[in-house]
Amino acid sequence: MIIHKGETLFRQGESGPLYHLKSGILKIVRVHEDGNSILLNIIVPDEMIPHHSLISPNPYHGTAVALSSCEVDVLPAADWYRELERNPEQFRHIAIQLQNKLRMMQQRIDQLTEAAPAEKLSKLQRWFQLYIGSDAITDVLTQDEIGQFLGIRRETVNRLLRAHKVSAGPKNS
Repeated sequence: MIIHKGETLFRQGESGPLYHLKSGILKIVRVHEDGNSILLNIIVPDEMIPHHSLISPNPYHGTAVALSSCEVDVLPAADWYRELERNPEQFRHIAIQLQNKLRMMQQRIDQLTEAAPAEKLSKLQRWFQLYIGSDAITDVLTQDEIGQFLGIRRETVNRLLRAHKVSAGPKNS
């Protein structure tokens, strides 16, 4: 299945299949009762989601939105869990995937513990380039989302992005 930038793969609170992201990049956002939306996670190619339902079913914890065009395999939940029961070796595959996600989250924590906000943003931009190519991070995330992801205020993100734009000079036409 192909989903395009801005389209929703699944919604918070719903239940349904699992998914394997073959290409593209997704964001997982959680909407609180007051309407505030929080960026929880970024899903990159070869991940299976939702992570918290790989071994047992659970409603979706957040909403998955495509940050770029994505190719996604749909894995019907009943088939997935039945296959786990028949093939216990699948648990090893799931453990490796969760280990890789944990390592990715550890890198994110390292970014959050950087002392300087400019360095946090720089590291995030370099990481995103692995998945979005030459597009600017602001082409896929809002300043609020960047701030949430880095643990800094949106105003700080804005200031850093403006400073970077000025130091880079005008774009060539």
